[in-house]
Amino acid sequence: MRACTKKSGLTLLLLAYFVTAAQAQQQSYTFKSNAELVLVNVGVRDKSGRFVRNLKAEDFTLLEDGKQQQIASFDMENVDALPLNEVSADTTHSSPETPTNVGKPLANSDNSYRDRRLMIFFFDLADMEPEEIARAATAAISYVDKQMLPADLVSIVSLGSSLQINQAFTVDHARLKQVLASFSPGSGQGYQSGSTGSTEGTSDTANPFTVDDTEYNIFNTDRRLEALRSIAQSLEKVEQKKSLIYFSSGMERTGVENQSELRAAINAAVRANLAIYSMDTRGLQAIVPGGEAQNASLRGTSPYSGQATLNAFDSNFSSQETLVTLAEDTGGRAFLDSNDFGQVFRGVQEDTSIYYILGYRSTNPARDGKYRHITVRLKAPNYKLEYRRGYYAPADFRHSNQEDRELQLQQELASELPSTDMPVYLSAGYFRMSGDKFFVPVSIVVPGSEIPFVSKSDEDRATLDIIGMVQDLPGRRPVDQIRDTVKLSVNTSAQVRQKNVQYNNAFFLTPGHYHLKFVVRENQTGRMGSFETDIAIPELKTQPLKLSSVVLSSQLQPSKKKKYDDPLVRDGSEIVPSVTHVFTAAQHLYLYYEVYDATEVSGGKAKRSATNDVRVLSNVLFFQGTAKVFETPIVEVKTVNQADRNATVFQLDVPLNQLKPGFYTCQVTVIDDVAGKFLFPRLALLVRE
Repeated sequence: MRACTKKSGLTLLLLAYFVTAAQAQQQSYTFKSNAELVLVNVGVRDKSGRFVRNLKAEDFTLLEDGKQQQIASFDMENVDALPLNEVSADTTHSSPETPTNVGKPLANSDNSYRDRRLMIFFFDLADMEPEEIARAATAAISYVDKQMLPADLVSIVSLGSSLQINQAFTVDHARLKQVLASFSPGSGQGYQSGSTGSTEGTSDTANPFTVDDTEYNIFNTDRRLEALRSIAQSLEKVEQKKSLIYFSSGMERTGVENQSELRAAINAAVRANLAIYSMDTRGLQAIVPGGEAQNASLRGTSPYSGQATLNAFDSNFSSQETLVTLAEDTGGRAFLDSNDFGQVFRGVQEDTSIYYILGYRSTNPARDGKYRHITVRLKAPNYKLEYRRGYYAPADFRHSNQEDRELQLQQELASELPSTDMPVYLSAGYFRMSGDKFFVPVSIVVPGSEIPFVSKSDEDRATLDIIGMVQDLPGRRPVDQIRDTVKLSVNTSAQVRQKNVQYNNAFFLTPGHYHLKFVVRENQTGRMGSFETDIAIPELKTQPLKLSSVVLSSQLQPSKKKKYDDPLVRDGSEIVPSVTHVFTAAQHLYLYYEVYDATEVSGGKAKRSATNDVRVLSNVLFFQGTAKVFETPIVEVKTVNQADRNATVFQLDVPLNQLKPGFYTCQVTVIDDVAGKFLFPRLALLVRE
């Protein structure tokens, strides 16, 4: 296990901003298209409950918030119209034998799902008790044997320790039953144990500590809602209606903490034309005093009071409330307090036999995230219409709340696709602190021209949200995370537009291979940029000459940090790493690096002693191509000048007015003269006019 802690504090600097001639000549093209089609599934029944066929687009009137909308697309899905021989021959949707993580779409984006009933069985194994899992699996197997129609395509997804696709869409009965039978009672991971304590009305256990599981409930519910959202997003490209049967034993929400994730899950389902049918696998329950058998028994007489019974009913209703919300807001149905699990399958088949798909583009351009009510009417009276009653409009950054914004950062950090709305650059180094503990400085640069400022009083202000994570390779195990908000205040934003904004922070890590990813968001328009890279921290014990990374800089700034907190701080000044390695001829180039455990001198022989006398030589050479154009004098250090870390520190100052503008290869020569060891690290840099 690698121990690490995060360095607190930050440094914010304005540095010279470099734009190459090629970049300046590039033209920017912007293509905007409003192609957000809102799809509404409409079932039409007559007085006898039979589906009404042969309706046309002009027979419908569609309104959003009371305003009529133009129907842009119209289609009728008729599952009963699929020929039986076509159905039986279709085995193209069968998946591999082994389950896979939900990292790819559940379905294809072609037209092979037309006139098909698409059903997803979602087993929440992390929440259900063993007997509930068994009942749900048995009911699903019974459906496959007795109720599954030729046009039905079924996929199976489960949530245990991870979200997995157990079976993609298929008509293969044998394969479906095999997967369903694999959900043994041992798969259950969500035992709802009672709280512990020793006071009146608490569980009678030997543990005197009362666990507050509020934070766990928030995480657990968010995790399940995020799973629903992931499934919906994987089905977005399939226009037909999809029905997800969610087997669970209720879903608790804690106040408003889960509201953001619930809304995100519902929005994803609506966008994907996915209706959620919630099935409470607890069935018809008898609320008994003292709780159910899986909970520890309670002390005293309070469990038998009227208030305790009322609280038990409230708790049960609360666990079903989210199931109802998920169903109603996505156009599905919730099946609660019933031991007939087969009714959920019949309900899906009834709702998806024949239905119309109406598509429109909203006349309301506002991206405010507000709920918009949908009304569908028919010119012919006395027909019953079934459709979802509304959706949440897309929300731009300005209209999102703090919880949504924080969720957006976390999602972007976890995303495998980089965000490129705003350019972000990053560099990192490493310096040994003690033993196998390394100080890893990280510098992030954002061009000032990319940051919109708002005038306030006599200043221009802006804020940047920064989130970063370091992961251990090759398993990508999270090791540490940084989360910061940087506030910028300048007299005029025109000064910043020609410069860079640089953010500095650090991790403490042990030797190994790591992956760094940082996401930066400006909080005026919500544009984001990300940067990720791998970094290797060497095991210096195995190296003959132990050298840190080499930091190039053009700026020193006063600092009150202590040198043992940050190796880049010496004598009250902090060396600011250059991310771009771009300098002007009028600047000074500062180079900082350290040599560890240099061979000590004693009587002219190379051996260990307590004198701290060493002889380490270093200088810097500048090459253009293969030609050496400049060389600094040799610097000789004869003592360990950072004794607490056994480090021989070099901080060189090179005036760049001795170099002509152009690209250079900077070679740092480091020689341990006593041991006869040497290294020649090289870095690229650019000197401008």
